Amino acid sequence: MALPVVLLASPRSFCAGVERAIDIVDRLLDQRGGPVHVRKQIVHNTHVVAGLEARGAVFVDELDAVPDGAVVVFSAHGVSPAVREEAARRGLEVVDATCPLVTKVHAEAKRYAARGDTVVLIGHAGHEEVEGTLGEAPAQTVLVQTVADVEALEVPDPTRVSYLTQTTLAVDETAEVLAALRAKFPALRGPSSADICYATTNRQDAVRDVARDADLVLVVGSPNSSNSVRLVETARRMGTAAHLVDDVTDIREEWLDGVRVIGVSAGASAPPRLVDEVIEALGAWDVQVRETARETIQFTLPAAVRKPNAPGQS
Repeated sequence: MALPVVLLASPRSFCAGVERAIDIVDRLLDQRGGPVHVRKQIVHNTHVVAGLEARGAVFVDELDAVPDGAVVVFSAHGVSPAVREEAARRGLEVVDATCPLVTKVHAEAKRYAARGDTVVLIGHAGHEEVEGTLGEAPAQTVLVQTVADVEALEVPDPTRVSYLTQTTLAVDETAEVLAALRAKFPALRGPSSADICYATTNRQDAVRDVARDADLVLVVGSPNSSNSVRLVETARRMGTAAHLVDDVTDIREEWLDGVRVIGVSAGASAPPRLVDEVIEALGAWDVQVRETARETIQFTLPAAVRKPNAPGQS
């Protein structure tokens, strides 16, 4: 085949919340050595997890696999109050890597429930972030995934309903579900700023931009990464063929037949080096960066992993 042109979406790859979470585990390993236990995958990427495991991180599904009194890191996706209570009961030293934007959603869930609302959470069943948010007020929170779920929803008081969203959803699909909620519950209340995080929105906008001009879009990310899967869906809704690849070994030759322009992006949990490897494997004769936004946000690290102050500093 002729060498393709690559349209490289920007922003792509790591977001501030992912960088913070990985940095937390890295610093703990530097400071204390292994093992450092992490509840669930720190972020949803097989390469990130494998790299940290090689350094001494131990990923567990639940806290019963963590020895009493050990250090445990909560992943970027957050946990329910029940998990925090279990950690405290067992004397575990918790270092919280929850993304601050997920923490924002948890705070909203508690606030809405406290004022007596039914809290409608738009999200994907089984996702760790959703499970954590549902745990904030389980008796008052219901999960909806589709417009059909909204149509079937019954609540104690239709005038007291609030909504929240998972941070990694597709903007377009969420808008449809939210419109259905507003139609059914005219008094619906929600957050003053969107719960879908800036990084998710920015990456979807960038993928739309490259998908307009591409014959094919490749998104680097792991299959369990919600925001990566949403990028593939975003490109396909533009009418462009799109595939999710964990790394270069997932690229299939038949996808490239007759393709002249390839859009490339990566989910917020995918390391930038994997994107570089994909571009190299494609053998592009021209790589054009399509920047739709510039991200400058950084999140503060927990005190437990910050470097000690140098002499003379306060």
